[in-house]
Amino acid sequence: MRSLFPLTPLVLATGLLVSCNNPADDTKDAEVGDAKAKELDAGPAGSVKYVFTDNSTIGFKGSKVTGSHTGEFKKFTGHFTLKDGAPVGNDHKVEIDMTSLESDNEKLTGHLKSADFFDVETFPTSVFDVTKIEKVSDSEYTVTGNLAMHGVTKSVSFPATVSQSGDTAKITAEFDINRFDWDIKFAGKPDDLIRKEVVLTFDLEAKPE
Repeated sequence: MRSLFPLTPLVLATGLLVSCNNPADDTKDAEVGDAKAKELDAGPAGSVKYVFTDNSTIGFKGSKVTGSHTGEFKKFTGHFTLKDGAPVGNDHKVEIDMTSLESDNEKLTGHLKSADFFDVETFPTSVFDVTKIEKVSDSEYTVTGNLAMHGVTKSVSFPATVSQSGDTAKITAEFDINRFDWDIKFAGKPDDLIRKEVVLTFDLEAKPE
């Protein structure tokens, strides 16, 4: 019988290559630009404000040369406005308690909260305030809004999916941003550099206020 051991280095090398992939290569790059002025539009008559339920999640994934880490923000509030199952106007907002950040590694969690990254003591809250939503298809939209994070505010556009079942509405999105745009520039070790791209995942469930 042929020994399987000669295959081991190849298997290990293949696994290493997979672990080193950039997760942002599999997601849509957000369009980032200067912050935009906003004049609040609460939508037409009959519009309903939906507030987030406890089933909502906001997650992130970052990577470096040797692999990737995932995390989420445990505390956040927000709402979006719908009429007949479709988002209307621009009264949609998410406020994130940055001190609630958790990752898949306790030591990393502390580091991400430090001044090297999010500096949550100085900037305890991040806000995404929608300025415009454009319909692409029956359930697909392009969402544009100002993301205020780490003392920097930029306009961000990304694709999102909106659905409604009964009195429950959902908005989901996955996209990546360049953390350097928000002046988060810790590079990591010379032989284990941290990538600039960070994947954000919104899975937001809401019910009428």
